[in-house]
Amino acid sequence: MLSPLSNPTYRHLFSAQVLSLLGTGLSTVALGLLAYDLAGANAGDVLGTAFAIKMIAYVGIAPVAGAFVHLVPRRALLVTLDLLRAAVAVTLPFVTEIWQVYVLIFVLQAGSATFTPTFQATIPDVLPDEAEYTKALALSRLAYDLEALASPAIAAALLGLIGFHWLFAGNALGFLASAALVLSVVLPSPKPRAVEEGAWERITRGARIYLATPRLRGLLALNVTVAAAGAMVIVNTVVLVRAGFGLGQSEVAWTLAAYGLGSMAAALALPRLLGGMLSDRSAMLGGAALLVVGLLLGPLVPAWSLLPPLWALLGLGNGLVLTPAGRLLRRSAQPGDRPALFAAQFALSHACWLIAYPVAGRLGAAAGLGTTFIVLAVLGAVGVVATLVLWPKHDPEDVEHIHRDLPPNHPHLENATRSPGGSFRHHHAFVIDGQHPHWPG
Repeated sequence: MLSPLSNPTYRHLFSAQVLSLLGTGLSTVALGLLAYDLAGANAGDVLGTAFAIKMIAYVGIAPVAGAFVHLVPRRALLVTLDLLRAAVAVTLPFVTEIWQVYVLIFVLQAGSATFTPTFQATIPDVLPDEAEYTKALALSRLAYDLEALASPAIAAALLGLIGFHWLFAGNALGFLASAALVLSVVLPSPKPRAVEEGAWERITRGARIYLATPRLRGLLALNVTVAAAGAMVIVNTVVLVRAGFGLGQSEVAWTLAAYGLGSMAAALALPRLLGGMLSDRSAMLGGAALLVVGLLLGPLVPAWSLLPPLWALLGLGNGLVLTPAGRLLRRSAQPGDRPALFAAQFALSHACWLIAYPVAGRLGAAAGLGTTFIVLAVLGAVGVVATLVLWPKHDPEDVEHIHRDLPPNHPHLENATRSPGGSFRHHHAFVIDGQHPHWPG
């Protein structure tokens, strides 16, 4: 599990990710307190708008950034984005108007929408071995889950000693430490295949590769299921525990911790299971099925004592779906196209969340949590069925295909067999690119 950390470059990048996540977790707590400081009883509206701005930045900025990040060396880009985010974090404690919060949140999340996919696309270049990369994905999932558990506890301890504004300083320090660690290593910066493309073609390249690849169309459907279950957990845990069962803040924390522990269990188990016992498709569909079952069981929970085990089940399903996603993206693009493809996944997955969040919140308030569980379960089931249709069970990396529009002396046809009709047939690890614009039938 820890063997990728023996690679010095990955070790520095993983440490940068952990510190950045920890700082962001502290900032999330501080942002809620800042909103209350500025808006009082209307803090919920301020936070809701801020998180909507975050999602809009993710969906809108990531594809544009993914199209042009190859123009700048990756290390320089990642360091610059860390410094930008640190500057915004330092500025947040000094805002005096709500609109200033919105502007700074947009700038901060625009930086994250560029940084995160670029960072994720760098890891498979640093760890080309699939087994090591799978372990790195599991470590990344663990980092996210541990941050969700640790950040609130650390923030609570610090707030006993300092004011909440200083938590933003912790966020800035996390970004600065991340920048220093990235600066300490040399990162590969593969270039996309040289083709003549306009700005729109560049921006949509990642999405075109994504939507033309059957396994990634299946991943998009699974993103719907993950968002349906995740939105229920994130939006309505506090409502279930406080209003539904009449309990306190500690029970809310334990319930969310159970969700994180379930996801961690999946991350710990998957590197061994994906080594041959289980395919990516089977693991991810199994996880999605657990999410749907968990949502269907939600209305039947009679007491809080059964809610943490149910949330752990949802966390397990979440981890089974999300942990292998990077493997699919790695298999589905040339190295130079990976930043655009990871950006497409980043944007499309957050578009699913942008739909699921309002459903979980508004439907829960209007129709009750029992109805919300059922509606989100149906939405999740639609994602599972769509995956079964869109992602064939037989999904080899090496695919036989035909070229009809390449000249006979083209280097790509060196080992191809010519058919009587003048086309050329061969097989290799197949991805969508300039020479392969469509998936073979």
